[in-house]
Amino acid sequence: MAFDCAAPIPALPVPLAESIGRTLSRAVTTSQDLPHYASSAMDGWAVSGSGPWTLVKPGQPLAPHRASPIATGGLVPTGTDAVLRRESGRTSDDMAGVPALTLGSEARPGEPRSGQHIRQAGEEAAAGEMLIPAGTVLNPAHIALAAIAGHDELHVFGKPRVTILLTGAEVVTSGLPGPGQVRDAFGPQLGTVLAMLGGVPAGQRRIGDSYHEWLAALSDTGSRPVERPDVVITTGGTGRSGTDHFRNAIAALGGRLLLDGIAMRPGHPAVLAELPDGRFVIGLPGNPLAAMMALMTIAAPLIAALGHRPRPNLGQVTSGTAIDPDPGRTRL
Repeated sequence: MAFDCAAPIPALPVPLAESIGRTLSRAVTTSQDLPHYASSAMDGWAVSGSGPWTLVKPGQPLAPHRASPIATGGLVPTGTDAVLRRESGRTSDDMAGVPALTLGSEARPGEPRSGQHIRQAGEEAAAGEMLIPAGTVLNPAHIALAAIAGHDELHVFGKPRVTILLTGAEVVTSGLPGPGQVRDAFGPQLGTVLAMLGGVPAGQRRIGDSYHEWLAALSDTGSRPVERPDVVITTGGTGRSGTDHFRNAIAALGGRLLLDGIAMRPGHPAVLAELPDGRFVIGLPGNPLAAMMALMTIAAPLIAALGHRPRPNLGQVTSGTAIDPDPGRTRL
């Protein structure tokens, strides 16, 4: 049900450095040849015609029997027939005292051949050629290729931003808990788990247990539209006691409950709601194990739907111990 509640977030352009791990919504093409100029594949000399060659300054067009020094990656001068690698050449002054280049003792037979050690423009990809197809999950190598092709950002499928509201006055975040206190075992792992599920962790806050704190926290969408989360996850407050405020706060904000409890243990008090501004709110039970089970049951399919991903597959394993029957409920 959680999967069917959400529509995919629209695709958007994202800077290269932020697009690793995202899924391309639009193919990456190159707007110019790759490489876009003929360059040297070796340190040595750009040569024209047969040797010996008279040496000229780098970067000048080469007439027949002329050569100029060139480094790996350097722009090949007009008129160049080949690049003679440094190990294969020897420089000296000719009889008139003009610097000259000849083949050295390490030159190989037939060297230099026409086009040797030159990376021709367009030999990797021609202008307009597709480099990365749509639907690709981007890795660092893809980002490097896109940068070489001149892209500053890539169009990727949307990914839900998820903020976390942690509650519980009895919860401590460091040191040993005292009597009546418990150590927070859920908060430190929740952001990482959400990222593994395909969400973008957008921060977490810890609030008290009062109704007004709940209302204020759920009303806060950030000072800028870009800060507005797509999903808010709360912990605790989903029971029906006088100190549980999830449902009342949702109602006060004009929201609606999409899923009110699940026939499973642990995690049965979990709630899924939607606010008028389109944000989804997932209320997890306060118990860490119950919260994790509810997270996988509700948040995983919801995040998948928002992020253009298929419904997560459910696996089955054999329990290592006997489980007491729980009629009408799924036991996790």
